[in-house]
Amino acid sequence: MTTIDSNWLGRLALRHGFLLVILGVYVFFSIAAPTFFGRGNLVDIFHVTAPMMVVAAGMALIVISGKLDISVGSIAYVASAIFALLMRHTAVPLAVGCGVALVAGLLLGAINSTIVVFLRVNSLIATLGTMIAFRGLGLSLTNGGLIEMPDAVKPLGNIMAGPVFLDTLIALAIVLAVHFIHRWTNFGRQLTAIGNSQEVARRVGIAVDRRNFASFVLSGFLAAVAGVIYTMQVAVNTSKIGEGMEFSAIAVVVVGGISLFGGSGNILKAVILGSLTFQMIQSGLQQLGADPYSYRLVEGVVIFVAMYVDALKSDRVGRWRPRRNRDPDGLNA
Repeated sequence: MTTIDSNWLGRLALRHGFLLVILGVYVFFSIAAPTFFGRGNLVDIFHVTAPMMVVAAGMALIVISGKLDISVGSIAYVASAIFALLMRHTAVPLAVGCGVALVAGLLLGAINSTIVVFLRVNSLIATLGTMIAFRGLGLSLTNGGLIEMPDAVKPLGNIMAGPVFLDTLIALAIVLAVHFIHRWTNFGRQLTAIGNSQEVARRVGIAVDRRNFASFVLSGFLAAVAGVIYTMQVAVNTSKIGEGMEFSAIAVVVVGGISLFGGSGNILKAVILGSLTFQMIQSGLQQLGADPYSYRLVEGVVIFVAMYVDALKSDRVGRWRPRRNRDPDGLNA
């Protein structure tokens, strides 16, 4: 085989290998677990992964801009706690409870924005601090206990809209909207430019601080949406809600093909395919009767492979084009 053919196959594997992996995972579990293959199980997979798709959509914008937000799980928990408390202990309508919880997400996102943009704190360090603080806020609101949703609200998390769950349609609509923002608005294109080089973006006249501020606010809002959706699904608020969600969201977007270095990626493909990959693996292992702890092992392997492929892509770009000017820590913070 010629060198040209080898290079072509290498580029093909890097660009489309992930789709082949997903197909392989689906075929493997369909053969190994007969109940895995079927419309009902696929509908359930989309239903379960709806909250992750929503929070990963917000995380994707942050990562594309060259930053990280690891407070999204705690924001989801605070929003869930506020929503559950309002539904359980007050007579406010469902729409009002949802609205208050989502406004809380906006405010917490604005706190992240303020720390990162105006105080110039590295985004990873800033959101690590707020992750702990927001989790403490949620625990203070609920006293660390369990809040069960009222009987009238419990069925709403599993409403069907034709052949699929309503929350699946909501999640897909949100992902499509975020994808549209990224691909076809100045805001989205400017976030990509910031992810490539924050300093160059400033020099060409992009309002970097405003764009970064807005991206963290939007991330907080979508985390709150995810928290409300999850609470509706399980009909209860517990202190476990949102735990690990931030790292799962980062894993989803990276496995889906968005570079952790920022500046590139397709949100629609990354969020949907990344979310489905992890949920299919978890569902398949459960149906095979595998050790529940084995999922974390497999998840870690998948994340490692995705990061390695991302590094390979960056290295190949560097061979053919001058390296882009990035921040020293690679996060543009």
